[in-house]
Amino acid sequence: MDNKRIEKLTEVLQRLNTQGVTEEVRKEALDIVSNIDPIELSIAEQRLIEKGMNPQDLRHLCDIHMEVLKDELDKVRTKIEPGHVLDTLILEHEKIKGFLTELEEINFNIQKLKSPDENRELTSKLVVVADNLLDAEKHHKREEDVLFPELEKRNITGPTRIMRMEHDELRARKRLLKETSGALESMDFGTYKAKIDEAAKYIVFNLRDHIYKENYILYPTALDAIQDSVLWEDMKNRCDKIGYCGFTPVM
Repeated sequence: MDNKRIEKLTEVLQRLNTQGVTEEVRKEALDIVSNIDPIELSIAEQRLIEKGMNPQDLRHLCDIHMEVLKDELDKVRTKIEPGHVLDTLILEHEKIKGFLTELEEINFNIQKLKSPDENRELTSKLVVVADNLLDAEKHHKREEDVLFPELEKRNITGPTRIMRMEHDELRARKRLLKETSGALESMDFGTYKAKIDEAAKYIVFNLRDHIYKENYILYPTALDAIQDSVLWEDMKNRCDKIGYCGFTPVM
């Protein structure tokens, strides 16, 4: 682990947050991130949080991470077997991204309706997709109760803190989407549309962003940090006890 590189990246990330994403600072960040491993990147973010930066202020760095780390997910999957803890989480992410695409399309079309009677099928589909998103709870629990603690034992606490915070925020919005989707008959349709629009847009944007960070930063970090195959097998057993989602692909 290169402490000088971590210090340099920490300084550049701080400038990105205070100055905004200028082309000069962006290029400097890209140059550093291109030559840094996921653990060093996580430590740099962690140090900024420890200095008092709000974890939410790190979210705008995602496009820079994505540009450099776009091949990381493929690298992770070549190093693990089907059924591995991370493999299952990645496959579940693909399903969840499909639900987000559905939600985006359904909401777009609901916003064009003058009354629910114009297309009852749309509002019915919304209830189904809201249920599917809530069904991801065991996915999050396996991360929170199995994967995150193992990273935190290795002093990788910044990324897991951000992920836990986002899980809580997303849980609240998914519950709101579910409650509102089921309250069509008892609510003014204009109010219904506004609440659905706000919840759907928040979930689509933030859950896609969240999945990106786990796929391209957190999971590669975990694979680098935890290299004991016996421990991964033990983690798999603990995940089995928590259980899986209704949409988890069968291995």
